[in-house]
Amino acid sequence: MKQFMDKDFLLSTPTAKELYHDYAAKMPILDYHCHINPQEIAEDRKFDNITQVWLGGDHYKWRQMRSNGVDERYITGDAPDREKFQKWAETMEKLIGNPLYHWSHLELQKYFGYTGYLNGETAEEVWNLCNEKLHQDSMSVRNIIRQSHVTLICTTDDPADTLKWHEKIAADPDFDVQVLPAWRPDKAMNVEKPDFAAYMGKLSEVSGVTVTDFASLKEALKVRMAYFADHKCRVSDHALEYVMYVPADEAELNAILAKGLAGETVSKEEELKYKTAFMLFVAKEYNRMDWTMQIHYGCKRDNNAYMYRQLGPDTGYDCINNYAPSAQMADFLNALSATDEIPKTILYSLNPNDNASIGTILGCFQKTGTAGRLQQGAAWWFNDHKLGMTEQMTSLANLGCFGNFIGMLTDSRSFLSYTRHDYFRRIMCDLVGSWVENGEYPADQKALKTIVEGICYNNAVKYFGFEL
Repeated sequence: MKQFMDKDFLLSTPTAKELYHDYAAKMPILDYHCHINPQEIAEDRKFDNITQVWLGGDHYKWRQMRSNGVDERYITGDAPDREKFQKWAETMEKLIGNPLYHWSHLELQKYFGYTGYLNGETAEEVWNLCNEKLHQDSMSVRNIIRQSHVTLICTTDDPADTLKWHEKIAADPDFDVQVLPAWRPDKAMNVEKPDFAAYMGKLSEVSGVTVTDFASLKEALKVRMAYFADHKCRVSDHALEYVMYVPADEAELNAILAKGLAGETVSKEEELKYKTAFMLFVAKEYNRMDWTMQIHYGCKRDNNAYMYRQLGPDTGYDCINNYAPSAQMADFLNALSATDEIPKTILYSLNPNDNASIGTILGCFQKTGTAGRLQQGAAWWFNDHKLGMTEQMTSLANLGCFGNFIGMLTDSRSFLSYTRHDYFRRIMCDLVGSWVENGEYPADQKALKTIVEGICYNNAVKYFGFEL
């Protein structure tokens, strides 16, 4: 029996161990998509206790605590932090097979030097150990980033953001990790939302362009894109129900936008027409500016009406959306292809059933000059566990060019989540190692080194064109 989460955790063959320890483990981290707060980096925040780090805003953990019957007071409520941590520890011991069990213990090992295991009985020991460590200067936000070997971070930012915290970080010579904004224009795209009109007023104000029709909206967005570009932005991100293609003419778009600006109800067809035109416009701008377009889709959000009324969005009540017509994604990319304006694109689906369709669609639109110009993103959200990662990478290898894969991203609000890269790298090395051990790929160390180091870090550096 193997020791619990030892140095060879998840590495089942000699080749896997060699690939991980000799190559993957030594590579730095490029975190090209996350949801951490740049203000906390600028101010170099220190956390008071482990509950603030682990349970503040982490709906992954919240869902499992609810599954364990924990009262909401200990999850998002006003219970003392020590009691919240106890409830999480009591939940942890039941999470056999869940990636949260692995992630949490990887974090305990790396950042706190704890090699035991967390449960209700060990909670007091772990609480005291972690809090003592968190009070040390070595566990400030910036030092966590440094010891995680991170070279660059892309946050997630609204077009109307002033980016003042990014400016403060960039102006500080004592912190050499780049923290760049990433363009996330969902509020400008969600014409069906009740706060759309108010947001358009805010966008008009910060851009200096009054949005009255679709043409003026495009001008306002271009002004803000230029502002983001001046702050070294090279990446966008979009949250979509699915990648749609429902074209409309300018008159229709102006009429739909007028309804949104007036706070009137927009039909589903009108919503899809507006969003199609919006995505076609921004995609062409990304291509012109050499930005990368990330699209996250396949999520049905805020399903529990009772809890939504109490807690609002992004509190752990989302699920996989089984409806994502691949034909419309192909049509969307084809419309961009007609004028040779497809930007570098990364597609992430929350539904693992979409792996094969993504692989085949992207293969239709690859372009000479950029290796892997169109990418399938790493297994996302409900799929970033051992099976989900293995299935995503296997499908990508079967249908695409796995050696050009840009690998893992953190996609987290926690500064301790960089161990997810370690988790991914172990799984990736185990998969590649199994192919070598099974005679499906030669034991060519030079080629394997290039592949593993590329997927861990080098491919992303080259793909995004960051200056490191």
